[in-house]
Amino acid sequence: MEVRAKKALGQHFLTDQKVAMAIVDALDGPCEALEVGPGMGVLTQYLLQRDDVDLKMVEIDSESVEYLLTHFPGVQGKLLEADFLTLRLEKLFPGDFAVIGNFPYNISSQIFFKVLDHKDHIPQVVGMVQKEVAERIAEGPGSKTYGILSVLLQAWYDIEYLFTVGSGCFAPPPKVESAVIRLRRNSRTELGCDEALFKTVVKTAFGQRRKMMRNPLKPLARAKAEREGWSEEQLAGFLSQDVFSLRPERLSVEDFVALTNLLA
Repeated sequence: MEVRAKKALGQHFLTDQKVAMAIVDALDGPCEALEVGPGMGVLTQYLLQRDDVDLKMVEIDSESVEYLLTHFPGVQGKLLEADFLTLRLEKLFPGDFAVIGNFPYNISSQIFFKVLDHKDHIPQVVGMVQKEVAERIAEGPGSKTYGILSVLLQAWYDIEYLFTVGSGCFAPPPKVESAVIRLRRNSRTELGCDEALFKTVVKTAFGQRRKMMRNPLKPLARAKAEREGWSEEQLAGFLSQDVFSLRPERLSVEDFVALTNLLA
């Protein structure tokens, strides 16, 4: 029995065993771990061999679930047929857990946003994603690929771009290269600003990334002006500060924290 790769699920099954072992080796143990989208078990087989990993898996594709249960008896009782994006992770893992997987390309960003929602209980992530997404997450300020995910993830995680994976390592081969990255939770316990506003500022700023930030952030600045009872002249003076003449890719996490406090 073979599992048919489904385009709608963003499936590209890794077939290179050396790459699979390298991904599994990148996971620090001992830990509880959740494998997202095990597919035909290329990572699962090596994760099950690790005595220091207490493994659970979540797979949305019923055909893959049947394949895994048939070919890997060790997954019995560890495998959930469910959508990771709607999974109640706090019920599945009362404590800390790692996330690992060959992430489906079409939901890789959503997976990382969900990780952020549970950042205080996910100390590490090892994932294979499109090379472009990996670069975007790992790049620092000043890069053209630096963006929303870069800032939000780097606020809470130390990020390593581990290695690139060619399209020939998959069936069917994707049209793009892939890459493996590792996220390790940093020591930050709080941002030093309103976290919800921080997310809004970052997302709004990068919404028009080619423009100076006074353009996309003007509505947030106007909201502050209304709270403070400023005149139009005072608002104009506020927006004349140097930071608002920059493009968002120039700002570090700390710069965005300071900007958030400025707009609060």
